[in-house]
Amino acid sequence: MAILRPIGRFLAKAWWLLDASRRALLNLLLLGLIVALIVGFVTRGPKPLEDKTVLVLDLQGRLVEQFSGSAREQAMAQLKGQSPEAQTRLRDVLQALEAARSDPKIGSLLLDLDHFAGGGQAQLREVAAAIGRFKASGKPVTAYAGSYDQRSYLLAAQAGELLLHPMGMLVIEGFGRQRSYYKDALDRLGVEANVIRVGTYKNFGEPYAANKPSPATLESEAFLYSDLWTRYTGMLEQARKLEPGAVARGIEELPQRLAAVKGNAAQLALKEKLVDGLKTRDELRELLIARGAKDEQAKSFRQISLGGYLAHLKPKTGGDAIGVVVAEGEIIDGEAGPGKVGGDSTAKLIRQARENEQIKALVLRVNSPGGSAFASEVVRRELELTRKAGKPVVVSMGDVAASGGYWISLASDRVIADPSTITGSIGVFGMLPTADKLMDKLSIHTGGHQTTWLSGGFDPRRPLDPRMRASVQSVIEHIYDDFTAKAATARKKPQAEIDAVAQGRVWTGAQALERGLIDKLGSYGDALQAAAELGKLGEAPRISYVERERGRLERLLDGLGDVLAPSLVEALRAQFSLLTPPPVLAEAGRELGWLAEQAAPSTSRSAPFAAIVHCLCRTP
Repeated sequence: MAILRPIGRFLAKAWWLLDASRRALLNLLLLGLIVALIVGFVTRGPKPLEDKTVLVLDLQGRLVEQFSGSAREQAMAQLKGQSPEAQTRLRDVLQALEAARSDPKIGSLLLDLDHFAGGGQAQLREVAAAIGRFKASGKPVTAYAGSYDQRSYLLAAQAGELLLHPMGMLVIEGFGRQRSYYKDALDRLGVEANVIRVGTYKNFGEPYAANKPSPATLESEAFLYSDLWTRYTGMLEQARKLEPGAVARGIEELPQRLAAVKGNAAQLALKEKLVDGLKTRDELRELLIARGAKDEQAKSFRQISLGGYLAHLKPKTGGDAIGVVVAEGEIIDGEAGPGKVGGDSTAKLIRQARENEQIKALVLRVNSPGGSAFASEVVRRELELTRKAGKPVVVSMGDVAASGGYWISLASDRVIADPSTITGSIGVFGMLPTADKLMDKLSIHTGGHQTTWLSGGFDPRRPLDPRMRASVQSVIEHIYDDFTAKAATARKKPQAEIDAVAQGRVWTGAQALERGLIDKLGSYGDALQAAAELGKLGEAPRISYVERERGRLERLLDGLGDVLAPSLVEALRAQFSLLTPPPVLAEAGRELGWLAEQAAPSTSRSAPFAAIVHCLCRTP
């Protein structure tokens, strides 16, 4: 025992030292937190702006209606070797530009488009119009990028001075898309998609049941894309003061024109008056210092970022308001966070707005290609109840408001769309994939007893019973009839007239107005103004965005996303590198994965199959 006493004393002292260190560390952390809170409280609020400050719109990632994803998801993207998806919220850009044009401290605007991943045509046109209003105030607007694609160039063209890096290029390709078609591949595997649809132009399921686009699809897309392209090129030519048709001629004669400048794409852009100058980034910095004011500490021009400027803007609080609910992404049954439209969760937000006594009118901002017919009706019904409660509803269509996105727009007092919005696609389809031939190839057999032919009728291991196909076809036709009837009631037209422009066909906003599917062409701001008028709210009412509150667990997981050190990310990135397929293969993986989902039993719906109102469309 005497031998063990020194060991015991050593362990006791070690434990005391460890416990004392733990308590000291915790106390230091607590003290640091208290100091940080005190400093934050004392220094809260942004630093006052100085004269001749340049507002820098360094647009990051894609334009979105609302932020989606979390820090945890972005950290996982880093682990897979992917860049975390940056996002810029459209309403933030519009708010900043509107405030800056009358702010005496903001002397000019710089559009820094190197990190801009684009947006849909309607969103781009909204920002372009806001840039135009800023420029009309008499303040200079400069655009700069190492290279421009056709999305970023639409914004840059609105600037008074458009600059490009001497080694950069300007790429305007045109509109359109190439789809993959899987029928032969599925036949080889022994899988049949069994697409059941109503609508001559309802082509969502076409890639699974054909090897090329149908004549109806080609006709519809040619009509759609031609209208979008004409509007896009006209807008560019007007902004850059080019002759009508200059953009189309430039693309047609590109090889000869490039050869004339020895392949120097930047010089070609300058020669064709598509840009005003060629400058490196340091030359841009010196130019803006000379025109404005120098920030001695930063050794650059005096500037403020989009986020920094938004911190200076004080939102209105209290009093009557317009409520805004955003419906962005695919429409699915049940609950969904930002980035998708959950039937139940979106209906809950609409109900929350309806029951808020301060909200006198509601704007539904739609940017959705559709999805579940059931979820679409859940949302539409909630809007119908809002109108019955005496609160006007205005629908503002963004880039896409088609199929289910159009369905949810039917219970409104006014529907406003951008001329380049993609809408319509009034049609329905369903899919019942079967893999009985694949089972045969694998020498796997099934058998058992069913009390009726319907029992197990949706089992993908068995061939589709003709009676099942006929039954599902009847259901799909009924839903289509319900869709067109609701549209006829909303648009105050005979159902036959709606059917003639339905059939699953997509239209631009301008084409939809000609066919009576919407009320007016206009912007998001026009929709807010219409809601203010209908709700008798006067000039510049308060805007209240009704959004899903994030729970404690989500906030905690977001915080954990910052804990992953860059070194850990780099160490694990190699393990995931093979999981990042090329874009074309990634798209095929998503599309075939969607087909597999249709064959799997759903836990979010009681029906054995889904009636889908989706347009398989995207804005160029």
